[in-house]
Amino acid sequence: MQTAQIKVTNENGLHTRPGAVFVKACKAFSSTITVENRGRTANAKSLMKLMSAGVLKDDVITLTIEGEDEVQAMEQLKIVIENLEG
Repeated sequence: MQTAQIKVTNENGLHTRPGAVFVKACKAFSSTITVENRGRTANAKSLMKLMSAGVLKDDVITLTIEGEDEVQAMEQLKIVIENLEG
């Protein structure tokens, strides 16, 4: 299992457009991926569930990844979060 705390610096957090980009990136991996924010845990492969976590700019999320491609997923998803726009 891979776990990391990541600060979301995108102006819109993980809402709609940037959230969709993140979800699409998550779906490329077979591992189970969750995002925890302010006590709420969400499946990162579902935009609706991700939006329910209410991730805003400057929130520090806990990204947890478990599965056969967890190391690669963590490396790639950190990059995706750091480079989100919109």
